[in-house]
Amino acid sequence: MTEEFDGMYETFKAILDTFPPAEAVKRLEQFGISPDIVQQIRERHEQQTIRIKELEEPHAVVLGNRDTWYTGPQAKDKCWPAIVDLLHKDGWPQEPAIQSLDDSSTRVVSLLNHPKEKAFSTRGLVVGYVQSGKTTNFTSVMAKAADRGYKLFIVLAGIHNGLRRQTQARLVQQLVEPNPSMWSQLTGLDKDFTPQENPASYFGKSNKTRVVCVVKKNATVLRKLARWLEKASDYLEDCPALIIDDEADQATVATKSINPLILDIMGSLPRCAYVGYTASPFANLLIDPSAKDLYPEDFVVNLPKPQGHFGTEVLFGRYALDGEDPEQVDDGYDMIRSVPEDDVPCVRPGTRADIEGFEPVITDTLRKAVEYFWLVTAARRIRGTGTPHSTMLIHTSVNTAVHNSFKRPLEHLREQSARSLADAGFLSRLRDLWEQETDRVPAEDFSERKVPFEQLVPELPGVLSSCRVIMDNSSSENRLDYENGQVVAIAVGGNTLSRGLTLEGLSVSYFVRAVSAYDTLLQMGRWFGFRNGYADLPRIWMTDELTEWFRHLATVETEMRRDIDIYMTEDETPLTFAVRLRTHPALRVTAAAKMRNAVTAASSYGGKRVQTHYFHTNADWLRGNIEAARDLVAASLTNAVRIEERSAEGRYVFRDVPHNVVTDFLSSYRFHEKSPENDADLIIDYIRKRVATAGSLGRWNVAIVGNLRGENDFTFAPGVTVGRNIRARLDVTNPAPDFADIKTLMSRRDAAVDLDGDTAKLTEKGIMDMRRAKLPDTGLLVLYPIDKVSEPSPSKKLRTPLNAEEHVIGAGLVFPEPRDGDSEVEKYISADLSNVWIEEEDYSLLDSEDA
Repeated sequence: MTEEFDGMYETFKAILDTFPPAEAVKRLEQFGISPDIVQQIRERHEQQTIRIKELEEPHAVVLGNRDTWYTGPQAKDKCWPAIVDLLHKDGWPQEPAIQSLDDSSTRVVSLLNHPKEKAFSTRGLVVGYVQSGKTTNFTSVMAKAADRGYKLFIVLAGIHNGLRRQTQARLVQQLVEPNPSMWSQLTGLDKDFTPQENPASYFGKSNKTRVVCVVKKNATVLRKLARWLEKASDYLEDCPALIIDDEADQATVATKSINPLILDIMGSLPRCAYVGYTASPFANLLIDPSAKDLYPEDFVVNLPKPQGHFGTEVLFGRYALDGEDPEQVDDGYDMIRSVPEDDVPCVRPGTRADIEGFEPVITDTLRKAVEYFWLVTAARRIRGTGTPHSTMLIHTSVNTAVHNSFKRPLEHLREQSARSLADAGFLSRLRDLWEQETDRVPAEDFSERKVPFEQLVPELPGVLSSCRVIMDNSSSENRLDYENGQVVAIAVGGNTLSRGLTLEGLSVSYFVRAVSAYDTLLQMGRWFGFRNGYADLPRIWMTDELTEWFRHLATVETEMRRDIDIYMTEDETPLTFAVRLRTHPALRVTAAAKMRNAVTAASSYGGKRVQTHYFHTNADWLRGNIEAARDLVAASLTNAVRIEERSAEGRYVFRDVPHNVVTDFLSSYRFHEKSPENDADLIIDYIRKRVATAGSLGRWNVAIVGNLRGENDFTFAPGVTVGRNIRARLDVTNPAPDFADIKTLMSRRDAAVDLDGDTAKLTEKGIMDMRRAKLPDTGLLVLYPIDKVSEPSPSKKLRTPLNAEEHVIGAGLVFPEPRDGDSEVEKYISADLSNVWIEEEDYSLLDSEDA
C-alpha cells in the first residue's frame, strides 16, 4: 500500500508541473482516486510546504497565506543539479554552503507564483550582504524556476557594462553551458539587448527553450526591450517570466527614467514575478508602500550571513544594540589604517573647479598602502591558496579625469620600486612594514601561517613586473578582466567599482571619497566578501571620519536586519513592516541626505533604548551636563515616591518621578550633535505625546549606575555618591579634537535596574517581558558618572584612555513597548552639506544612448 501511495504522490508531483496545487487535486479526483487517498496526498504535500515555510534560515515576511507550491528540487530537474556539480568542482562543501544555498533558493522560489497560474504580478525583495554570493543565489532561483516551467528570465544587472558582462558570463557558465539545448540568449557577453526579428521563434508554443536576457539599467536598452515585448504580446499569454533586479536599490528606487520602464516591461507580461536583490535595503524599504511602485509588497527574504564572510561589523566593529552587553560586541579586527585629513587634498580635488589639471601626490600613506599590497601579493603566491588574482582598489573620486591622473604617478612608483629592490634601505623599510602589519593582525587568529619576510623577497620582482595600473571607469578602454589569466592590478576607479562588480583577490583598499547616504556607503565596501586563504591580510586605508561612518552604518545595518528577523516572527506583512522600519530614529539622516534637502522625519521610540556614546571632551560642555544631572537628582529626591539606595552595588533608584522632571533634564542635558538618534527635541515631544494620548510615560524611574564608593567617587547630591565608571574611548590614529567615542554605555542588566527580583540571568527578551508585565507605562532614565581618565584594560587593544577635561555624564533611556500602537513624532530636518562636497552616484548613464 505504501509503494502504491508513493507512486500516486509522484503522479501528483508530476501533475503539479502543469497545474497549481488546487487544480492538481481536482485532476486526482477526476482520475477516480478515492477521497481518502486524495486527502493523504494533500496532507503529505502540506507537510512538505510547512517544512519549506518553517526553515530556520532564511527568514521571510510574507503577505497573506501565499500558496507554497514548490517543495524543493526533484530527480528529473536539470538546471539546479548542474549548478550543484559546478559548485562541488569549485570546492564548495555540501554542508553548510550548498545546503544553505539550496534552502534559501527553495524558499524564494516557494514564494513565487506557480508558473501555470492564469495571471500574476508578484513583487519581492531578497536582502543579502555585500559580496556574499547574491549572484549565486539568484542564479539558483532562476535554475529552480526554469526546472519548474518559468520561461523568460530578465536580469537587470546594474548600470555599468562591467557588471552586466560579469553577470552574463556567470549565467552562461552556470545555466546555459551545462544544458545548452534548454536555453536561448537574447544578450551576449559583449552585446546588450537588441530587438530580435521574430518573437514567435522564442515564445511560440512549439518552442520549449528558456529565454535569458541580461540588461543594464539604461533607459535606451530598457525602452527597446519594453517595445519588443509589447510587439510579442500575442505570444506572452503563456510565458511565465521572472525579473531579477540585481543591486535593486540602485537606480530602481525613485528614478524617473528606469522605474516606469521596469513597470512597462512587467505590464507586457501577464505572468510576471519581480524579485529585487540588494545588500542595502534602506532605499527599497523606504519606498512609500501605498505608491503603485516596486515596493516588495508580497515578500521580503533575509538571507543568512554565509560562513567566513567579511562584513561591515567584522572590519569596523559596531555599537551594541538594545539588550547586548558591551562585552558581547567586538571592536572589529585591527585592519583599518588612518589617512590623515591633510592627505585628502593630495589625492582628490577639493572642489569641482579643481578637477581640471588635478595632479595627485603619492603621500606616505598611499605609498605604504601600495607597498603593502605588493607584499600581500607575494605572501599569497607563497601560500598558494585561494584565488590566483590580487587586486588593490584606490577610490578617491567618481570623476574619470581624476582616475586617469593617477596612472602616471603610480606607474612611476612601481618602476622606482622595482629598481630599488636591490637597495638595502628600501628592503629594510618593506621588512618593517611587513613585521608591523603581521604583528598587529596575527595570522594564527585566522588559522593561517605567517610568511617570513625572507620568503617574500624573491617573489617581489615578479609581483612588480606583473602589476598593472588600471583605470576602471565608464570611459576607459582598459578594464579589469579576470577571465584571461592571472591578474595583479592596482585599480583606480569610481562607480564602476563600487557597485556589484566583484574585485577578485581584493586585499588592499585606499578610500577617501565622501558619500551622503548609508546605502551608497555600504555599497562602496568592495572589501567585504570572502577571503579564503588570506583572511589575515586585507587592510583598508581611510580617513577616521569614514571609519566612524562605517561603524555607525554597521550598527544601523545590523539593527535593520535584526528588525527584519524580529518582524518576520510577529506575523507582520511587508506593508506593516515598512511602516515600522521607516520610523527608526537612526534612519532619519539617511532620508535627509538622500533627498539633498529638508524632509519631515518621523520617529517612534516605543520599546527602544537611547544611549549616549559620543561626547565632547572640553570642560565647559561636560560641566553643563554635570549640572543638568545634579539638577535631575535633586528634583528626583524631592519628587520620587520611593528612593532605593543600593550602596553595595553603587546604584540608586528614584521611583515614580513625574515626567516633567525628565523632560526638564532633557532640555538642559546636551547630546553630541553627531548622534542623530539622540535628538532631545524629538524625545521630549514623544514623551509629551505619549502622556497626552496614551496615558503612558507620565511617571519615570530615574537610576544612577556607578561603582562601589572608594577613591573615585562622584557626588550628585548630598548623600547620593557612587564610584565612577570606566569607559575608555576607541583608539584612532588621528583623533579629532574635543571628541570621544566610548562605543557602548549601557549593559543589558542596566535596563532591569528598577525591576524587583533576580534579574541577573534574564535575556533581553526576558527583561522586556518583565518590564511589560510590571512597568508597562513607566520609562527608565539611567545616569552614568564616567571617570575622565578611564584607562582601558590591557585586553582592549583598540582602546585608549578617555582623557576628558572633566568627568563625563552618560545618559540612557529605556522606553516601554506600547500596547496599542505607538506614537510618532516629527521634525523638519535637513542634512547640512554646506561644508562638504559630496559626490553623489552618477546616474547620467541611465539615460545615455551608448547602450
